Amino acid sequence: MISVVVPTFNEGKNIPILVERIAKALKKERYEIIVVDDNSPDGTYRIALSLKKKYPVKAILRKIEKGLSSAVLRGFEEAKGEILGVIDADLQHPPEKIPELIAEVRRGAELVIGSRLVKGGGVELWPWYRKAVSLGARVIALPLTRVKDTMSGFFFMKRKVIEGVRLNPIGYKILLEILVKGRYKIVREIPYIFMNRSFGTSKLSTRVYIHYLRHLARLYRYKFLGIRG
Repeated sequence: MISVVVPTFNEGKNIPILVERIAKALKKERYEIIVVDDNSPDGTYRIALSLKKKYPVKAILRKIEKGLSSAVLRGFEEAKGEILGVIDADLQHPPEKIPELIAEVRRGAELVIGSRLVKGGGVELWPWYRKAVSLGARVIALPLTRVKDTMSGFFFMKRKVIEGVRLNPIGYKILLEILVKGRYKIVREIPYIFMNRSFGTSKLSTRVYIHYLRHLARLYRYKFLGIRG
């Protein structure tokens, strides 16, 4: 089985479209879609719950704990699949690419990343300051991994990559945590085009960047000093 985890906050307009597109992409597969919602004021959880009538959707409502990374981890805890995946709910990741990522997992890669930074990948349209921030974030993570798109939130992996691994990310970048702590030998990046939002607003803020720097410091201590935390 394939488990697709979708963390959400105020994605009520996007989630029905996303689920339909995932279902079409995986129509030949046995799969589940796990929507983990952080008590969205726009009723995302209720909308996700209603999709269970037509699709294999499991909706989880979190009223206390918040944050994308911890939402993904909650989804992993609930997942039944041997292949686990993550995709954002904002339609900026193309669900139509999922079969390609899964195929690479089945061909032997333990972790397969949808990447904007390998040949064929890219971003539909970003302002210069967004590109600059993204570049800076990647540069300071270079000593931690050879993966190019460490900021990606679109990836699939074998369950064993995180089995028995203590993951404790801060903020949004769950992939970076897995890259540093996960159990894998072969990782591949598959190109995709990162699309602009159609509905909703970006969750990026100064607080998100501060959390990223804190997370990065923790991962440096873990990898180079052996300090766990």
